[in-house]
Amino acid sequence: MIQDQTEEVFVSQEAVKLQEGYIKAGVVGVKWQTDALHVALATIADCRLIVSWNFKHIVRFDKIGLYNAINVVNGYRTIGIHAPPEVINEHDE
Repeated sequence: MIQDQTEEVFVSQEAVKLQEGYIKAGVVGVKWQTDALHVALATIADCRLIVSWNFKHIVRFDKIGLYNAINVVNGYRTIGIHAPPEVINEHDE
């Protein structure tokens, strides 16, 4: 059984700095800064992974490595980024 382990996360200067790092590195453009903030907040909160349907700016093979490269350069752990079908086991009840 999966337990509800939610944590409220607030936008901090630390998250904004990491978000800016993603944008500066060209992972996403300024127009998609909320997607970069999503990854930054999850990274800062030390999440193990992001599960998302956002295939345009987050769940993309070429972008996942870039997000994680910026994370490592800035002293953070890498984060798994996956689509829901990759992490949901339909046989579990």
